[in-house]
Amino acid sequence: MSASQDRYFNQGMAARFARNIYASQKGRVRLKMLRRLMRAELPLDRPLRVLDVGGGLGQIACWLAAQGHQVTLAEPAQEMLDYAQRRLTRYPIRVLPLALQDLQGVLEEEAPFDLVVCHAVLEWLQDPAQAVERLKSWVAPGGYLSLMYFNAEALFLANVLRGNWQRALEKDLRGQGKGKRLTPISPLPPTAYQAWLADWQCAPPAGIRVFSDYLRLKLPPEATQERLLALEAGYCQQEPWWRLGRYILIQAQKPAARG
Repeated sequence: MSASQDRYFNQGMAARFARNIYASQKGRVRLKMLRRLMRAELPLDRPLRVLDVGGGLGQIACWLAAQGHQVTLAEPAQEMLDYAQRRLTRYPIRVLPLALQDLQGVLEEEAPFDLVVCHAVLEWLQDPAQAVERLKSWVAPGGYLSLMYFNAEALFLANVLRGNWQRALEKDLRGQGKGKRLTPISPLPPTAYQAWLADWQCAPPAGIRVFSDYLRLKLPPEATQERLLALEAGYCQQEPWWRLGRYILIQAQKPAARG
């Protein structure tokens, strides 16, 4: 499993990532919906040992650490870690500057974990399915996996709405892994999780940013942030709306060990 062709965020990308992904309305919706669903579907009311793989700027890792969980964050892009340094040093988070593929030996004495988090990482890897198998191996029996990936169907619809019709017809919408574009190299179908987690107990899949990415017109005064969040929360797990989410979130429990 080689990381040589995977996409990481160095070379001036950390600031752009922070600005475009988290500092925008879309980024705020993404973070608030993630926290809402994680609180609802994971046992965060008790102390957990957590591994956050590809944790980027540390928003989720710091949020979990602030609640008293023991968090290890792995992030291969040193630029991302440098950008997030002030946030990360506020909490007792162990930071590993490593890619998912390089964690196995390092985690031998620490795994398995009560919760493994991997959000918006798979779409930047050449082999997402193999990565999921590695993630699953780090979850303790009865533990949880919180997995979020970029939705290929949402990417298709976004290109149709933007008028990129030739690209949509050719269905070749993947990024090339070059330059400063933020188009993933491996967008995934919304139901990709079904093959990966067939024997796990899964919460209903959720679309993250079901509506917010498609707002193109000038909005009326009553189109407030609070109402947008209410719509996102109300429809994120309903058919057919969840399938339109820019990201798909699936939270699953590993089967308990047989005794």
